[in-house]
Amino acid sequence: MNRKIVYLTLLLSFVLNKTYSQEQEPDKYTASNKGKIFVYWGGNRGNFTDSDITFKGKNYNFRLNDVVSRDKPKGYHIDYINPLRLTIPQTNARIGYFFTDNYNISIGLDHMKYVVIPNQQVDITGSINLPENQDGASFNGIYNNDEITLTKDFLQFEHTDGLNFINIEVGRIDDISSIFGIRNTDVFQVNITEGLGGGLLYPKTNAVLLGNERNDEFHLSGYGVSLKGGLNLTFLKYFFVQLELKGGYIDLDDIRTTRSSEDTASQDFLFLERIIALGGRFRI
Repeated sequence: MNRKIVYLTLLLSFVLNKTYSQEQEPDKYTASNKGKIFVYWGGNRGNFTDSDITFKGKNYNFRLNDVVSRDKPKGYHIDYINPLRLTIPQTNARIGYFFTDNYNISIGLDHMKYVVIPNQQVDITGSINLPENQDGASFNGIYNNDEITLTKDFLQFEHTDGLNFINIEVGRIDDISSIFGIRNTDVFQVNITEGLGGGLLYPKTNAVLLGNERNDEFHLSGYGVSLKGGLNLTFLKYFFVQLELKGGYIDLDDIRTTRSSEDTASQDFLFLERIIALGGRFRI
């Protein structure tokens, strides 16, 4: 009989203890992500590998080898939050949904900028055969790995409004706060993130080729794939700063270079973005 009383006492003690603990320490908002949405807005710096660019038109077909490019940073500027000038700097926007505690799917825009460095010397292979009275005819000839300087009257080439990568990503996030001894993750939480994505390139290419009229219009030009990793610092349950390194491959096989649809260019290259973004994560 005494043994039964002892067992019953221990059982009641465990139940009461559990109930009291749950009342004292409710589940943290940050302990579960399933069903939440997230949004973020930020900026980037970009790097691109050297690229072979092929130009084709009615009277020319040539390739420029190992063309060097750079991004076009704005620096710290009010344009990042000015609704009328959001496309002036290099920006990133994303919205996503957590379908499990760790995994999410999202859609975003990486607004990079790509500028071919002017006056560089590159090798050219191919032919140019423009009418003698046309601007750019001075470059007529047959080329076989000959050297040429990318002067303004020969080529100006940029994707500066911009190199727009519209992409879908599947991502993962993991809480590593315990490594740093953080117990109340509703106040501050440290996460690592990874993601794999792919999508379309919709650049606005600013080009002046062989004296033709400047072309500067949006055109669906190719595709890209990407891989990223980063650090997410969440504070006050909902808000976060996210630092990312994102790299990938871009293939642009249908770039508009003049007002004529006969004139096209193609190139492919690797890219690397360094992204810093501010955002929020909320339960629907």
